[in-house]
Amino acid sequence: MKVPLKLGLFGVGLAALFTASFATAGAVVPSQTTAAWTQPTEEHVMDSNDTQLAASVKGLSMEQDGFLLGEISSPGMADQEGTLAFTISNATGTPVTDFEASHDKKLHLIIVRTDGTQFRHVHPTMDAHGVWSLPWKWNAAGSYRVYADIVPAATGQNITLTRTVQAAGEFTPATPAPVSAADTVDGYNVDLAGTLSTSEQAMLTVSVSRDGEPVTTLQPYLGSYGHLVALREGDLAYLHVHPEGEAPRPGAVSGPDVTFMTEAPTPGRYLLYLDFQVDEQVHTAQFVLTATGPAQFADPGEPAEHSGH
Repeated sequence: MKVPLKLGLFGVGLAALFTASFATAGAVVPSQTTAAWTQPTEEHVMDSNDTQLAASVKGLSMEQDGFLLGEISSPGMADQEGTLAFTISNATGTPVTDFEASHDKKLHLIIVRTDGTQFRHVHPTMDAHGVWSLPWKWNAAGSYRVYADIVPAATGQNITLTRTVQAAGEFTPATPAPVSAADTVDGYNVDLAGTLSTSEQAMLTVSVSRDGEPVTTLQPYLGSYGHLVALREGDLAYLHVHPEGEAPRPGAVSGPDVTFMTEAPTPGRYLLYLDFQVDEQVHTAQFVLTATGPAQFADPGEPAEHSGH
């Protein structure tokens, strides 16, 4: 069973502003500037090209299909213990409490600093009042993108909502990662074969090995053998896909290969993050690929499709 790929365009213009704000290592994030950083992302006015592109990629902003990702509360400083919390409300402003499970969870939260570092895929819990929360600490200062992946029961359609959150403190910018289709994480070697293309769906195959031997004990994690997230470098457009094939049976294992079908919305560099599980431990490998081909826009005469998680 092929799982539809999910596309979401977020934060137009955010990366350029971020770079200008943090041109020097060791800069301190001033509290009086944090509100201004979010405005280009959350109040962006689309021109005709933006409208075309928004039709071909999903999750443009903090609002979609009448659902709104509320303001996110979190520790204000890096290395400060606290709670990250938010609500998702409907068109009347009422917190939504009824969601369908998708890949074993009713909400998937993807968080990444806008330079592509500090990636985390977590699952907060919701209380009776519709407040999602989890214990939280920012490991480094900077500007972060927060993506909430949900399926409201009222529509049964997957949507992705996003906001920007700031963590104050001394900021050390990361050097842009080079193009790489291999990574080593926690003793596992992860290699990625295939290319990203905007012209057609392309196959990416991930192979996991350890000490020169193929790993054949990949365990199901959230209903599949791997989760792949891709963020377009620059504006952090969001693409989330899952492996080809049937859902794994309880207790089954697989490996060393996991195959994904992908299609990039536009040419450019993409930051890829793969979650996989072995011996009940989740590991995250990271890659950088360049997508080639012309930018893909939806046919204005065709309705935009909802993507599944």
